[in-house]
Amino acid sequence: MKLFIINSSIGRKLIMSLSGLFLILFISLHCFLNMFLLGGPSAYTAVNEFMELPVVTVLVPILAAGFIIHIFYALWLYWLNYRARGEVRYYSGKKSATTSWAARNMVILGIIILLFIMLHLTQFWAKMQLQAFLGSSTQVHANESYDLVAMQFRNPVISIIYIIWYWVLWFHLTHGFWSAFQTVGIDNKTWQPRLQVIGIIYATILALCFTTINLYFLFGFGA
Repeated sequence: MKLFIINSSIGRKLIMSLSGLFLILFISLHCFLNMFLLGGPSAYTAVNEFMELPVVTVLVPILAAGFIIHIFYALWLYWLNYRARGEVRYYSGKKSATTSWAARNMVILGIIILLFIMLHLTQFWAKMQLQAFLGSSTQVHANESYDLVAMQFRNPVISIIYIIWYWVLWFHLTHGFWSAFQTVGIDNKTWQPRLQVIGIIYATILALCFTTINLYFLFGFGA
């Protein structure tokens, strides 16, 4: 017998929602830590050292794993939907005229986000965390991380690509935030409108914080 949580519409939505909450937590943590870039090299070096604490080194991979599950599970569901020509859907039924643009294009938004993440990993993660994991002598150390970020974000093309991505992420989160809570049971008429507003506020703060970091370096304010 196939697993209910994988083969039922409700089970699939639950996996997407729970893994989506991991995505929200991971990006929120990432944004909070990156805001220390505005404090200069010493502040960013300090937060990198904080990331080496045992509790953080355990927490971050768990959140990242949930993030990865969310991405690839969404792509798998999209493939199932495509192959079944609508018989198996993550979003049940046809999209109504009142459905938001973000809700109708979550897969497209997700693919754009995934492509950006691949770029981001090659620019930073591959030179920082991956090299540290491999024990390479060429890894970028904590006191050099700030210079690497500054160098990348001072490039206008790279910064513009990042800023566009932040606002693609904004669209994805404005729908995904309240939808995740709705799936886990918070879907009454009182809380659903509130969660929609909270999702917009949350996504806007997140996108503005990330954008501020890029503009900070792009306009030469970084050391």
